[in-house]
Amino acid sequence: MRPNRLRQKLDAGLPTLGTHILSTWPTLIELAGQSGHYDYVEFVAEYAPFNMHDLDNLGRALEVAGLTGMIKVEQTQYTHQAMRAIGSGFQSVLFADIRTVEDARACVAAVRAESPTGRRGHGLTGVGMRRDVGTIREGGSAAYVQSLDDAVVAIMVEKRQCVEDLDAILSVPGIDMVQFGGSDYAMSIGQAGNRGHKDVKAAELKTIEMALKKGMHPRIEIGEPEQAAPYLEMGVKHFCIGWDAGILANFWASRGETMRALQEGAPAKKPAKGKKAAPGSYR
Repeated sequence: MRPNRLRQKLDAGLPTLGTHILSTWPTLIELAGQSGHYDYVEFVAEYAPFNMHDLDNLGRALEVAGLTGMIKVEQTQYTHQAMRAIGSGFQSVLFADIRTVEDARACVAAVRAESPTGRRGHGLTGVGMRRDVGTIREGGSAAYVQSLDDAVVAIMVEKRQCVEDLDAILSVPGIDMVQFGGSDYAMSIGQAGNRGHKDVKAAELKTIEMALKKGMHPRIEIGEPEQAAPYLEMGVKHFCIGWDAGILANFWASRGETMRALQEGAPAKKPAKGKKAAPGSYR
C-alpha cells in the first residue's frame, strides 16, 4: 500500500501545505508535485463535474507526483464518494456540511475499515477490488485495513448547529483535521456575504482554539501567503492555498485589462499579482 504523506506529517507534528483543483486534468496535480512545495492536492469534488474514470486518473497522477490526494465531498454523498475516491488512490477526505455528532460519526465510518483492529474509529468500509489495493493484490489484507486507518478525515465546520455543538462534534474519535467555512457559516446565521461579521470571526476563532485544545489539526484556506500570519501566531500549522480556477480568473482579468489598455493607447497599469481572497477564502 502507498505511504500516506499527509498522515505521516500530521503524526510527526510537522506543518503541511496543500492546494485546490476543480479541474480533472491530471497534469495539474503533476505540476503541483513538480514544484516540490506541496504535500497534497485537494480535488474540490463538491463543486466540480467528474466521473469515476476521472477519480482513477487523478489517483494515478497523485502517485506520479508523490502527493496525497484529498477530496471534498458533499453531504448526500459521504459514503459513496469517500469509498470510491479512496479506492482510486485518494488518502484523505474532507466532509462538507457537518451539523451533528451523528454526521461526524458517519464521516469517520465512511472512511475506516469495518474491522475491530483500527485505532482511529470503527468504520463501514469493506473489501474492494480497486486501484488502492492494486485491484486484487492487497484486497482485505492487514495492510489494507491499516491504510484506511491512516486515511486523513477532515471536516468542515460551517453550519450554525455545528458551531453550537462543536465540543461534542470534535470529541468524535477519528477526526484529524478541521476547516472553518466562513461563507457557509455567515449564511447559516443570516449574514450571507458578510464573512467579516464579528459572529463569523468569533466562530472561526472558537473552531481553531477548540481543535488545538483537543489535539486536532485546524487547517486554513488562503489566497495569498501574507494571509497566513495571524493564524501562524495562533499555532496553526496547516494551510491550503489557491484554487486553479481562481488563479486563472485573476490572471485573465488583470493581464487582459493591461493588454487592452496597451492596444488602446492608454497608460498601462502594472499587472497585479492576483486578486487577494479574504482569509479563509470563499468557504
